[in-house]
Amino acid sequence: MKFIQLFVLACLFWATTASFAFSQTVSTNQTTENLKTTTVKVKGITCATDLKTIATNVEKVKGVNSCKPLKQGATSTFEVKYNPALVSEKEIFNVIENTGGCENPTEKPYKIKQ
Repeated sequence: MKFIQLFVLACLFWATTASFAFSQTVSTNQTTENLKTTTVKVKGITCATDLKTIATNVEKVKGVNSCKPLKQGATSTFEVKYNPALVSEKEIFNVIENTGGCENPTEKPYKIKQ
């Protein structure tokens, strides 16, 4: 009898944790058909940490699929894939220009080169 009770208890525990795990699944509705790709040139980047910080901040924006640094230099280049129905280029540019610098986070050293 105890075996049956333990078996039922184990099954209930498994069912509870399995349904919790399935409820954590996140789905995104952005398809590659809706995405636009743009290349953004940014001045003021002085180190590799700047590249990562900018890419991370841009990727947090709703509608941005990815932001990848392509080139580091006096003018660095990023490839940004985004859904123009959810976010505009201007909003992406504002996020970049409002990102704090790695040496002094209160400074906003990055400027878009057009």
